[in-house]
Amino acid sequence: MYKGQSGMWSWLLHRITGLGILLFLFIHIVDISLLGFGPQVYNDGILLFDSIIVRLLSLALIGAVVLHATNGVRIMLIDFWSKGVRYQQVMFIVVLAITIIVLIPTVYIVLLPKLPGVAAWFFMVKAAAITNGH
Repeated sequence: MYKGQSGMWSWLLHRITGLGILLFLFIHIVDISLLGFGPQVYNDGILLFDSIIVRLLSLALIGAVVLHATNGVRIMLIDFWSKGVRYQQVMFIVVLAITIIVLIPTVYIVLLPKLPGVAAWFFMVKAAAITNGH
């Protein structure tokens, strides 16, 4: 038993992200099948993807894909590299760091159109502080 160590969390996150990606695949198939009902039905269905809730779900999907992919590389390194087991915890931290680093600009790109007042103000304040040397 892992007792809460990095191997357990890696295993759990890998399974959860895999199931999340699979769920998205089913949603995507339904989404694309709307084309069979005509362009108006498809366009109405696609409008759902512009809501803030779906944008947050999209961020979760992007995070799941990045985490799942990088953790998959980690698992392959553990399996095929003789020193992989020794560095598995460090590699798990690297996987989490890569996921967070990728998500930071992604959050900005995905959420900014839906939060023009608050997000634009926040990022303008940050940009002004950087420009003024604060």
